[in-house]
Amino acid sequence: MSKKILTVSLASAMAFGALATAAIPVGAVGNGPNYNGNESIRTSMLITYDEMVDYLKKQEKMQEALELEVIGQTVKGRDIYLAKYISNPANPTILFLTQQHGNEQLATEGALEFIKHLGTGKTKGVLENVNVLIVPMQNADGAMGDVNFSTENYVADGGRHLTRTNANNFDLNREHDKEVSSMQPEAYALHKNVLEKYDIDYLIDLHHQGTQSEINGKYVSGSILYPTNSSINPEVVENSKKLGAVVYHEIESKGWGHLGKYNGGTGLNIGRNGIAERYDIATLLFEMRGMSDHSYEPYVLGQKSNGYLIKQSIATLDSTVRAIADGSIESVDTSFWEILPFQTNRIAEEEEGE
Repeated sequence: MSKKILTVSLASAMAFGALATAAIPVGAVGNGPNYNGNESIRTSMLITYDEMVDYLKKQEKMQEALELEVIGQTVKGRDIYLAKYISNPANPTILFLTQQHGNEQLATEGALEFIKHLGTGKTKGVLENVNVLIVPMQNADGAMGDVNFSTENYVADGGRHLTRTNANNFDLNREHDKEVSSMQPEAYALHKNVLEKYDIDYLIDLHHQGTQSEINGKYVSGSILYPTNSSINPEVVENSKKLGAVVYHEIESKGWGHLGKYNGGTGLNIGRNGIAERYDIATLLFEMRGMSDHSYEPYVLGQKSNGYLIKQSIATLDSTVRAIADGSIESVDTSFWEILPFQTNRIAEEEEGE
């Protein structure tokens, strides 16, 4: 299988600055979702775990409102970080979770840029009315390719491979129906030291899917879905739909965004369902187009799409934080869910996501 070379970096993401609220032309952020993106991919240009830690610690020193917490360790002993903005425990709280799957990194790059964004004057007053929690790299071992199984068939080039599963080859997004004490270390840390510890109202679980999903003959930039297990509190489901509505209206307004409905399962082992059922937290799955690495080449997206995907992450985080802070999430129009098409796959391969 041919190697690919990825040429995006956190540094390139930083060039966007705090652009989350401004619509920009497709050409400024890449070629948009209808681009095939089959050029080279080099993972060495993606931020590493150590670089992420350095970045977070520098931001903590620069931002009075930011506090870092180590919530646990990965299988290989890497600290798992939680970035916290808690001005008032009584405020509504949203948690953003990235890289349950280690090969889905552009959402993490966007989350790190958003943390920088929260330290600027552009969000003045917002953090007084909403608490923000961010786990920017839950599966750090997978993100670094430091795993107990072979990655020789993975597609990307660049010195390291990124794997979906953790070092023990467990899918962390299939852990959420277990007893907490029986979970893999990364999932245990999330449940024990975040979900059980903080009073969380909303959660967005950011993932990447394959490259071939489409609606109306056009590749999607991503897909979204609320919890779908029948045992979940209907009020939680409705609040999840509101969270999705904020994201949908924000991304579709940009001109380069194109979202479909994700074909997700109903199992409680999936975070979208299990977390909603166990903690009564409104949850939204956001699957962005294309992975950073995989053993199956069509799942991996090339460099020219990275700009808008990172931008899409920033816009998602920014719009939901603002909507919760000003209360507009309560009156957002959710009727689009009734007509939003399920995405379909352009090629005859099962899409790996969630």
